[in-house]
Amino acid sequence: MVVEVAEEKVRTTLTVPKPVYEEARSFVEKKVTPADTITAFFLAAIVQYLKFLNRKQIDAKFALMAEDADYQKQAKLISEEFAASDWEAFEMVEKDR
Repeated sequence: MVVEVAEEKVRTTLTVPKPVYEEARSFVEKKVTPADTITAFFLAAIVQYLKFLNRKQIDAKFALMAEDADYQKQAKLISEEFAASDWEAFEMVEKDR
C-alpha cells in the first residue's frame, strides 16, 4: 500500500468511468505502481491530488505577496540589512574554491 494512514478510516463508494478503472487496475496488476490494490491506487491518487491543491493554494498566496506593496517594502529593507553579510558569505565560499 502506498499510503499508510493511522487515522480513522471512512468507507465510501466511488463510481468512476470504466476505462479509468480498467487502466488503474491494469497498472496495479502489472505492478508498475507501489499500490498493491486498486483501493490503494485510488487512495494514493487522491492524496497526490490533495497535495497538488494545497501547493496551488500556497503558490497563490506567494503570488499575492508579489503584488503587496507593504510586503515588498519590508522585503527590500530586510535584503538591504543583510546585503553586507550575504556578500561576506559569498566571498568566503569563493575563496574556499
